[in-house]
Amino acid sequence: MSESGPEMSLVCLTDFQAQAREHLSKSTRDFIEGGADDSVTRDDNIAAFKRIRLRPRYLRDVSEVDTRTTIQGEKVSTPIGIAPTGFHCLVWPDGEMSTARAAQAAGICYITSTVASCSLEDIVTAAPEGLRWFQLYVHPDRQLNKQLIHRVESLGFKALVITLDTPVCGNRRYDIQNQLRRNLTLKDLQSPKKGNSLPYFQMASISTSLCWNDLSWFQSITRLPIILKGILTREDAELAVKHNVQGIIVSNHGGRQLDEVLASIDALTEVVAAVKGKIEVYLDGGVRTGNDVLKALALGAKCIFLGRPILWGLACKGEHGVKEVLNILTKEFHTSMALTGCRSVAEINRHLIQFSRL
Repeated sequence: MSESGPEMSLVCLTDFQAQAREHLSKSTRDFIEGGADDSVTRDDNIAAFKRIRLRPRYLRDVSEVDTRTTIQGEKVSTPIGIAPTGFHCLVWPDGEMSTARAAQAAGICYITSTVASCSLEDIVTAAPEGLRWFQLYVHPDRQLNKQLIHRVESLGFKALVITLDTPVCGNRRYDIQNQLRRNLTLKDLQSPKKGNSLPYFQMASISTSLCWNDLSWFQSITRLPIILKGILTREDAELAVKHNVQGIIVSNHGGRQLDEVLASIDALTEVVAAVKGKIEVYLDGGVRTGNDVLKALALGAKCIFLGRPILWGLACKGEHGVKEVLNILTKEFHTSMALTGCRSVAEINRHLIQFSRL
C-alpha cells in the first residue's frame, strides 16, 4: 500500500490503519497493533475470515435491504458495535467521549472499557442517548467491583460485560520493550477507601481466582444482563448457559492474551452450537470488511464488535474518523447482503457460506 498523505481518500478500514500509523508514536502504535508472543492469533483472526467463501443467491429482489437488528432486546441500526478497548486518549485528546458520540450518531452499541481514559460520567454526558454496555475487569476487592457496577447502573449502562481471558496479562513484547504501562492511569478503577486513580501496571491486580461459582455473586448485586467475553470453547459455552448468563462474546482479546488459540471466527461455530439458541452470541476479532460481518452472522453471531479499527478512525479524525469507519463497514455489509440475496439480517444463514480448502 502506498503511503497515505493527508488528502488520501480513505475507502476501507485498512486505509485508516495505514494513515493512523503516521499519526501515532511508536509506543502507541505498538500498544494498539501488538499481539501476544509471536502474534499468531492476532494475524489468524484476519486470515481465518478469508478462508471462508460465500454462496450468493440471486433473483431475490434486493431493492430494499435492512441492516437493523436487536441485541439484548435493544434496537441497533446494524449488527456492528464497538468493542471495549482502553486508553482512547492515547490516540485522540477527547478519547472515549469522541468514541461515544460517534456510536450514538451511528445508532450502535459501544462497550466502554474498565480501562477507559475518560471518566464514565464524562462519557455519558458526551453521548447521553447512546446504547452503552460496560466491560469489567474483575478486581480482587469485591467492594470495588460492587461500587463500579452500581455506578454504571446509575449511569444507564444496559449490560455488564465480564472479561474472562485475563487472569494474568498476556506476554505483549512491544509494551514491555516500550515500558508503556508506567505512564497510564485508570480514572474509573478507584479504591473506595483512597479515591485515587490506579496506575495501569496495577492491572496485575485483576482477580486470578475468578471462577464459575462467582457469577452468582454478580447476579445477586445487579439486574443488568451479564455477558461473558472471551469464551472460545464448547465446554465453556455450555457452562455459561448453565450459569444463566445472557450472552457470550466469542473473543481471543484481539490475539493479545494467549497466543496460538483459535481465531474468533473459527471458534464461533462450536460456541453457537453449544448454546443451542438459548443465549445471544457475539464476536470480536479480525473483522475488517462487510463480508466479514456477513460471515460472522451466517455462522450464528448476533452482532460483531470492532476493536482496533475504531482506534484507527479515532487516531485519524477523532469522532468523525470513528463515524467514517462505522459508515464504511455498514455500507460494505449492506452491499454484501444485497449481493448474497439477503434483504434482512434474519435471512443471513449458514447456507450462505462454505469453508475453503485454501
